[in-house]
Amino acid sequence: MTEPALSVVATGLTGEFHALGVLDWPDLHPARHLGLLYRERDERVLLTVALAVRALRAGSVCLDLDRVRAGLTGRDDELVEVPDELWPTLPEWLDALAASPLVALGPAGDPARPLRLIDHKLYLTRYWQQEEQVRVTLQQRATSPSAPPPRQLDEWLAELFPGADVDPDQRRAVAQVATEGVTVLAGGPGTGKTTTIARMLALLVRQGVRRIALAAPTGKAKTRLEEAVREAARDLPRDVAASVEQLGASTLHRLLGARPNARPAFRHNRDNPLPHDVVIIDELSMVSLTMMARLTDALAPHTRLVLVGDPDQLSSVDAGAVLSDLTQAAWLGTTRGGPVVRLRRNYRFTGLLGDLAEAIRAGEAEQVLGLVTAGQPTLTLTPPNHAHDALRARVVTAGRAIQAAAVAGDAAQALRLLDGHRLLCAHRHGPFGATTWARRAEQWLRASGAVIGAEGEWYAGRTVLVTVNQPDWGIYNGDTGVVLTDTGRALVHLGGTTRPLSPELLGPTQSLDALTVHKAQGSQFDAVTLVLPDVESPLLTRELLYTAVTRAREAVHVIATPEALRAAVQRTARRASGLRDRL
Repeated sequence: MTEPALSVVATGLTGEFHALGVLDWPDLHPARHLGLLYRERDERVLLTVALAVRALRAGSVCLDLDRVRAGLTGRDDELVEVPDELWPTLPEWLDALAASPLVALGPAGDPARPLRLIDHKLYLTRYWQQEEQVRVTLQQRATSPSAPPPRQLDEWLAELFPGADVDPDQRRAVAQVATEGVTVLAGGPGTGKTTTIARMLALLVRQGVRRIALAAPTGKAKTRLEEAVREAARDLPRDVAASVEQLGASTLHRLLGARPNARPAFRHNRDNPLPHDVVIIDELSMVSLTMMARLTDALAPHTRLVLVGDPDQLSSVDAGAVLSDLTQAAWLGTTRGGPVVRLRRNYRFTGLLGDLAEAIRAGEAEQVLGLVTAGQPTLTLTPPNHAHDALRARVVTAGRAIQAAAVAGDAAQALRLLDGHRLLCAHRHGPFGATTWARRAEQWLRASGAVIGAEGEWYAGRTVLVTVNQPDWGIYNGDTGVVLTDTGRALVHLGGTTRPLSPELLGPTQSLDALTVHKAQGSQFDAVTLVLPDVESPLLTRELLYTAVTRAREAVHVIATPEALRAAVQRTARRASGLRDRL
């Protein structure tokens, strides 16, 4: 790690942690500001505030004082050892927090204080309120008396699930949506989540429900949801299939009516709830606690909520692990075993990739190593020092094909080819980061003779990932596209849209030459190459590996040492949260 530039406001304990690289500018300034505002001078309390902010930036909803020492990382995501003498003991830490004017104690503590201590977990009050909003809304819906089933329910289910070989989990989920206030549908790739959604929609149409919303966290995910539901609708009875096919999806931001730079930030909230009778959210693993709180706040009392996703995937980029918490909670107070329905039977993600995904999910490291070293061309493990030639060939082949289609003016073909091969990384920066590998991929394309940059920044064949929402133009974070030129003018064609757009309308973008695994969530590719970091990296987790592998339809190529791959399978991500325990 390079020597950090020390902050002039970092003194005492916070200064020590800053010098070690554990705390950074975004952590220090809130702690200093709150200390001045509330006249708090206890260094143990100010350190805890800074660590709580840091925990949020790392994806946790709160700071777990019992586990705060484990897995601390520095500015380059490397592990940092903090000398024992710098840590307060837990009893004195808790006593200092209990005496602080910054900290409210327990659920009933002063709501005006900026932090809240619940047992050994310290929250910023806003995130405690968000977690409580989600918990109360879901628990009320899960524990309230169910609506009586329609008289024709068994008849409708028999129509939607004909034959003897019926998936009992899918059937239960579809039946549940007819009567319950909340349903959580969990399953891995190929378990029939979209098929189940389509049958839920058919049952709701039979039930006379018309105001139904379908949404997903990103533009890419909502497009895939629309396409998958329409495809699944072909197997439904004809008289309901048309109604299901006509249902469009939106991003979660658009559903809630995002209003950039306005207050309130979303048009729909408890004072102006969503007008829908049923709301179905796909890819819930990508939804942060803050967005989940926004959603639950905007639900009308009668609205049924269906939450769908794969709980073994990476959690959202922002703080929270909502789907993981919901699927692991005991759902206290429910009389029907809770709202979670897990799909176990796999219909599509089978063969080598299916075996690999299941071995990763189960934590079977030796089985994973055996699969990737068995000599199969669609499943390989290559050491980092021998990876360039094979990866270069894949990157150049895919990139040249996209550029050829773009130069020929074939936008549809260029967009199809975008999902052919994707290079994924665990880190954003550094030798194993997406930034480094994207630069390397561009160099390989240039060396291959591809015309890159001759027409300026927006050349034909440039790939584009949208990174901010632009709701006025129907553009959302996660949308992908490719640049074509029309009489010398660059236009970006985005998947799922009907008209090309000027690059100036997109806001910040990045290329698709290499992405973090997080940014690939909600997408599928024919082949995936995954670059894993060294074994010491705390980002090396089972969830990251599983998410990357399940992005592929046909082939997975892992660039890593056997030791790093083994560590990834054995190490699980740990985000601090209170939602699971309190449900």
